[in-house]
Amino acid sequence: MKKEIIEWIKSIGLAIVIAFVITSFLTSIEVYSVSMNPTLVEGDRLILLNSKNVEYKDIVVVNSQIELSKGELKKLSFMEKLKGQTTKKLIKRVIAREGDKLVIKDGEVYVNDLKLDEGYIKENGTWPEINIDSIPENKIFVMGDNRNNSMDSRQLGLIDKDEIVGKTLIRIYPFSKFGTI
Repeated sequence: MKKEIIEWIKSIGLAIVIAFVITSFLTSIEVYSVSMNPTLVEGDRLILLNSKNVEYKDIVVVNSQIELSKGELKKLSFMEKLKGQTTKKLIKRVIAREGDKLVIKDGEVYVNDLKLDEGYIKENGTWPEINIDSIPENKIFVMGDNRNNSMDSRQLGLIDKDEIVGKTLIRIYPFSKFGTI
């Protein structure tokens, strides 16, 4: 009997260590808004790599200072409630990184004087016009794919790399859309 209890304790301890290691590198999040339509829709469930090392066009989750409404607080998962989350996490696409020149003019987006091919956006055209000579160190510029319905760097300003929660690896739900994004 004593041997069985020790084996159970070892198994439970190993499971806790494995869970801790996995959650140190990966996080899951549910999409709660339409700002990334058509790429992501409400209810999509994503796995994120906990990394602040992002590339162009990566879809990232960033912390914001925007307070969650009472309705949004009710939608949080048990773990999010347990962590005391009270501000929104935004899911956006990386458009420009530190050192980049960013221009939005006549509805088109240019990074380092090259027009972006943005076949992923919901509607044609991006406004307002913006001209940033150089994205400062440790900052990124992000936008949602649903440009007419997205709170992003155009309104919030540049995002600190420290505010990056992670970048998306795969969509795990709905199962019919399982895979990389």
